[in-house]
Amino acid sequence: MEQEKRLTIIGHLQELRKRLLWSVIAVAVGIAASFPLAPYIFDILKSRAADINLVYIHVTEMFGTYMKVALYCGIALALPYLIYQLVMFLSPALRDREKKYVYLSLPAVFILFASGVCFAYFVFLPPAFKFLLTFGSDIAQPMITVSSYVSIIVKLLFAVGLVFEIPLVITLLAKLGVVSPQKLAKGRKWAVLAAFILGAVMTPTVDPINQTLIAVPIVVLYELSIWLAKLVYPREALAPSSTTAES
Repeated sequence: MEQEKRLTIIGHLQELRKRLLWSVIAVAVGIAASFPLAPYIFDILKSRAADINLVYIHVTEMFGTYMKVALYCGIALALPYLIYQLVMFLSPALRDREKKYVYLSLPAVFILFASGVCFAYFVFLPPAFKFLLTFGSDIAQPMITVSSYVSIIVKLLFAVGLVFEIPLVITLLAKLGVVSPQKLAKGRKWAVLAAFILGAVMTPTVDPINQTLIAVPIVVLYELSIWLAKLVYPREALAPSSTTAES
């Protein structure tokens, strides 16, 4: 028995190594494909704050930022394949019903993430940068380094993209019976509080307007999650509580 268990663990580790190797190869291919596109990506990122002139203060900063943009873009291009590798690694531990839910939700993962990125890019970034670049402009002239500018934009785009996955995660948990619509509704006030705390953490500014721009969509997504949970929550999960209530 102990030997079988050891062989099973070794098999899982070998499977993990294979999945990680193919994932690294996919990212490397994505980076190679993204490298010629980096100048166009720079133009897209700079368009959110067209009034500033980016500078670099270290000899290797521009090259390092160029490579960073290619890396981020390469990961984005390889993301569908990375998620596929993750799902395939976890699939042996899932039941057939759970596998079906996970497979059906894969398109929604990309759609919601892209929606979050678009929201951050078109709605949130312009007022955020306007506040940051005009605050104290009568005292000092801003000189923004290209590395800090790219880093803050990419982090915000990625963070907001992940936040937009909230409805999908909660819907899957409700479908599996892990959370119920009733518990989600009872936790609404805590969700609102968490949304504003998360908005304060994610925004690079301290003004309440930009914080609200992040918090309000989170609250809306949570309310949408409650509605979706009511649609997918298994009715048989309510049976035990109903029987207990009658007794």
